[in-house]
Amino acid sequence: MDKFNPAIGTEGPYPLFDHSKLLELAATKMPFGKFQGRRLVDLPEHYVVWFAGQGFPPGKLGDMLRTVYEIKVNGLEYLFEKL
Repeated sequence: MDKFNPAIGTEGPYPLFDHSKLLELAATKMPFGKFQGRRLVDLPEHYVVWFAGQGFPPGKLGDMLRTVYEIKVNGLEYLFEKL
């Protein structure tokens, strides 16, 4: 199974990132539910936090939503402003 993880290894004290994974995350849309069709990075924080409490779906979508959760709770949304 291809887990979604933008970190691809380490070199020195900092992880290396696969930027294509972040671009994929920025382009992926929610496939179901109240916010169907909205980009994952544009989902309301309360919705992503709800998923964190209820459990993320299995597979790649769950991994991507988990990444969005970490981005939102750590105030890193600016990473996607120009994408």
